[in-house]
Amino acid sequence: MAIMFLSFFLGLLFMTVSENDAVEKIQAFVIPHSHMDVGWVYTVQESMHAYASNVYSSVVEELSRVKSRKFIAVEQEFFRLWWVNVASDWHKKQVRQLLHEGRLEFIIGGQVMHDEAVTDVDDAILQLTEGHGFLYETFGVRPRFAWHVDPFGASATTPILFALAGFDAHLISRIDYDLKDDMQKNKKLQFVWRGSPSLKEKQEIFTHTMDQFSYCTPSYLPFSNRSGFYWNGVALFPDPPKDGIYPNMSLPVTKETVELYAQTMVDNIRMRAQWFRTSHVLWPWGCDKQFYNASVQFMNMDVLMNYINAHSDKYGVAVQYATLKDYFQMLHQTNLSWDVRENQDFLPYSTEPFQAWTGFYGSRNVLKGVARRASSLLYAAESLFIRYRISYPEGPVQREWALDKLKALRWAVSEVQHHDGITGTESPKVADMYMEHLMQGMMGAEELLAAIFLLPQTIEPSNDIHHPSQTRPTTVKTVSDSGNVLEQHIIVYNPLAWNISTYINISVPYAMAVVLDDDGKAVPAQIQQSMESSTDYDLFFVVELGGLQYRKYIVQFPQSHCDTGSACGVTHVARVVKFKKKNVSQWTRTGRKLLPVLNECYKLMFDQETNLLHSITDRQVLLQRKKMRVRVQQDFWEYEANGDIHSGPISDNYIFTANGSAIPAYKSVAMEIVPGKIVSEIRQYFYREEEDKNHTYSVVTRVPVGFQGRLACFRLEQSYKVGPLEVNRETVFRTRSSLQNNKTLFTDNNGYQMMKRTFKSFVNNTVSRNYYPMVRAAYIEDDSSRLVFLSERAHGVASLSQGQLEVMLHRRLWNNQEWNLGYNLTLNDSSVVRPVLWMMFGSPAAISSIYQQEALELQHRPVVMPIDQPQKPLNQREKFNGPSVQPVVLPQNLHMQTLSIPGWNYSPDHTQHIHNLSSGAERKIDFDRILLRITHLYELGEDPVLSQPITINLKEVMRGIGEVTEVQERSLTGTWDISDLQRWSWKTNERVLKEEEADAFSGVCQDFNVTIHPKEIRTFFIYFK
Repeated sequence: MAIMFLSFFLGLLFMTVSENDAVEKIQAFVIPHSHMDVGWVYTVQESMHAYASNVYSSVVEELSRVKSRKFIAVEQEFFRLWWVNVASDWHKKQVRQLLHEGRLEFIIGGQVMHDEAVTDVDDAILQLTEGHGFLYETFGVRPRFAWHVDPFGASATTPILFALAGFDAHLISRIDYDLKDDMQKNKKLQFVWRGSPSLKEKQEIFTHTMDQFSYCTPSYLPFSNRSGFYWNGVALFPDPPKDGIYPNMSLPVTKETVELYAQTMVDNIRMRAQWFRTSHVLWPWGCDKQFYNASVQFMNMDVLMNYINAHSDKYGVAVQYATLKDYFQMLHQTNLSWDVRENQDFLPYSTEPFQAWTGFYGSRNVLKGVARRASSLLYAAESLFIRYRISYPEGPVQREWALDKLKALRWAVSEVQHHDGITGTESPKVADMYMEHLMQGMMGAEELLAAIFLLPQTIEPSNDIHHPSQTRPTTVKTVSDSGNVLEQHIIVYNPLAWNISTYINISVPYAMAVVLDDDGKAVPAQIQQSMESSTDYDLFFVVELGGLQYRKYIVQFPQSHCDTGSACGVTHVARVVKFKKKNVSQWTRTGRKLLPVLNECYKLMFDQETNLLHSITDRQVLLQRKKMRVRVQQDFWEYEANGDIHSGPISDNYIFTANGSAIPAYKSVAMEIVPGKIVSEIRQYFYREEEDKNHTYSVVTRVPVGFQGRLACFRLEQSYKVGPLEVNRETVFRTRSSLQNNKTLFTDNNGYQMMKRTFKSFVNNTVSRNYYPMVRAAYIEDDSSRLVFLSERAHGVASLSQGQLEVMLHRRLWNNQEWNLGYNLTLNDSSVVRPVLWMMFGSPAAISSIYQQEALELQHRPVVMPIDQPQKPLNQREKFNGPSVQPVVLPQNLHMQTLSIPGWNYSPDHTQHIHNLSSGAERKIDFDRILLRITHLYELGEDPVLSQPITINLKEVMRGIGEVTEVQERSLTGTWDISDLQRWSWKTNERVLKEEEADAFSGVCQDFNVTIHPKEIRTFFIYFK
């Protein structure tokens, strides 16, 4: 029987069955590549010095020597640094020639290979746009294929973005081990992916999943103890060896080894061929940090491939160097019909039963927060610069200087989206590098904002955006006529294209303050003792801002008694009410002494016997004579991680392995309540031990007051302070409710779309494998109620029992795994983290109509810019002249995703651009071209009104900035005129829509009208008069 089975196995191994069961020769496409992490273990500077510069120099040299050789270049950051700082004129000339010949191919083309779990859709688009803009203006090339081989799981949003960018095919690798095994056995690794249930086939893309060998060449050689096919060995840090001898260089291909190498390679090709439907095999040649000595690589592979092709009949295999285009083009020409995958993603990702890669959703929480904050600052600075440029084309803020500041922050925000960046899976020194680049970029953007508002403008009052002539200045009697007052001037900018009514909070050093708006009117305000400092005070005041509008506020600090009959009466002085600290050990009968905190939307009940939240009532529903009250309790829990690999599975910066159930992270709770007229504040302090003097955790819940009928009424802002943690602790904030959600959770895919997460039971690791990334939103619901959490940075989230939702806020880990220790990847993060969540509660119908907008209002809160310190007024009679700019307002279901001056120098006409490149014509930065993206926030059927297509007039919408004279619709990253973009169509096993059934494309009409359908992202170049 053993001999019969062996014969059967060998028979399978040495033949490939095509669709019609006929034996065919296998065609292997050998794709040379180098996976170059923009970060991870080594900084960008260290990598450039040790190997990355040599990759491009030596690859270009070797491709130029032999016409059959090819190479794909993926991440753009290293290539751009090489192109600008290292490449000689000869190298640059050769790159252009190799691109023309199709032997060097740019794949993806983004600044980095971005993570797919914890990146925000806006940042994923930004980094893709940055890379594509460079490639197109430098070479006139536009990538058509994706190579997302290393992100830890695959989002359903990514294929949509690549389709919108003009890609013809997509490639992924890291998906759940058991799923990949099943797909291999059933030849299901290739499919047409329809990532959006609303866009469906309009933005589908063919997707190839790499087999179990992933993107690295199989390194095992049966005839050698060295790795195979890596003839240049392993890169050395910090310096390349002077003699060119690297560790673990593969045995050379010689007369003695060529047949052994050939049989090894052919066996692997044949094995892979069994997992796919055609006789075309994609064979990646390369791995991390490879091809820094392309000469020795190609010299050996040339001989090996020539040998295989010379014995092709014997092996039944032919091999050729290829780019990704070569492979996908051959596959497309087979004209097969492919299965359709709907909008399921491939998250979470596990590599084996106890290795669920769900820990990185919460790793390096501080970096995740700074990255998103930098993105939000960039978003605001881009649109403010546009306002300035159009109002002051010759203004004193030098446009090239301003663009440099924006480009530096774009670079930093793009860089950190790398799949070992914002994930928190990098070494400490690389995390420091990302943080340094982000902070430097943010400082530059703040310098730009300061220049826009502080530099003198123009002597022409009619053009002065700060003091428009149509508004007559007035004066106002404020706090005091005696002059015994200090003043501070603050500018507040709303970066969103919606009108907002909200409150902002600033820290001030005085116990009393009055806030005046730019009409000279005192605005509602509240001041109270700071929770953080005994010498500072928190000042809250209400701001009413139009879309993309800024207003100036004056904060006055009376230095003597302030008469409540004056403007001081508009400021409420809030007092802190303290409650007795309660020990968990003394909780007996609870729920008897409940304390209400109310606003116009909610009634929150706090239990004075536990100092915890007890319940929430939706008061909006009560007005309709319906009862909607849910029991809710919130507190901190910890998972204790194992750090000894000899004792069982571990947690690290990638992996979360729950070593048992979470346990409460506290033994006593203290509470303070600050009743207010702008916000009521509930402060809860959690102590690890009863006798502890200092708390380990805190949560501050702010309940907006006086915002009935406005969005702010629905948000319960919760600010957390977590850490420093004890080593090998993973902290979650757990909300337990009476909702009957059956452990079903909804989380967002990159902030673009919501995914239903049904609880799954596993033999091992059930807790960890039910964790999902939360980028902007997560919620649980039953038939009558929905409880939503919105986030300003990424977290891990799960629903592990009925009515429960837990958010992982912080992780501190150490383990003795040799690999983690060697690369310093143990995540011994001793920081204190301060994330913010907004909680919302109500009926599913009511909440679904507002939570998308609320998520963006959290992400892009008003930018507050103090432009001086408290000081004596410069004169006694301050001028007030109303809001200084006109608003730009979109409908509620549309979001202005991007408004920026990219600063590209290419012609939007492709033919003209290619002519300019070939002729060497001088190309100048186009400061008049503005990149505009508008996205529809709703899915089909999600809301009876807001889910409808909507038509807007771009000229009317943008009138608050200036007069639009021209609009061109473009691909997602701007490099294609949308009318020129023709993507490959792939046949599917589903019925083909008749032409009249398919949605016809609706572009921009001559009268500037555009109709935007659910979940569309539309990109335009616009020009102003």
